[in-house]
Amino acid sequence: MDKHTLPQKPRLLALMTLAIALMSALFAACEPVQQAPTPAAEAAASSATLRTKEQAMASLMALPELKAWSARIEKNSAGKLHGALMEYDTQPKIIGGKRYWQFSFVENGADAAHRWESFLVSDSGAEILVDDAANDKTLSLADWRQQKHPMEQTGAQ
Repeated sequence: MDKHTLPQKPRLLALMTLAIALMSALFAACEPVQQAPTPAAEAAASSATLRTKEQAMASLMALPELKAWSARIEKNSAGKLHGALMEYDTQPKIIGGKRYWQFSFVENGADAAHRWESFLVSDSGAEILVDDAANDKTLSLADWRQQKHPMEQTGAQ
């Protein structure tokens, strides 16, 4: 071996060791790569948080106003009329990027159904809005209660 080969081997070894140390430090500093969820996993996660149409209807019928209205309708009609929910559009309404089921509370009789109020129930979360068609806006339940005094309502609008 000539004299130039020997010094290069330790230098090469030192450079390789340094390169390995730097790569190890780089990998250690990197965050782990998150795998994208599979479509099945995404569907399972979203269905776990979404409210079904039936759950939305149950949430509406649990409102004290709708309970009182139903009782009042039954009593005033001697059981001939009933309070009920009707879906007024099968397609969810999108407001601010959020989807809402669309229902009307109606006074339901053998001949006709008279609308009392229309509601929007979010398909995620617990939000319920009132669709104020006369003013072309939506109201929160709190605003609706304050502005419209629904417990005082006695008949179809």
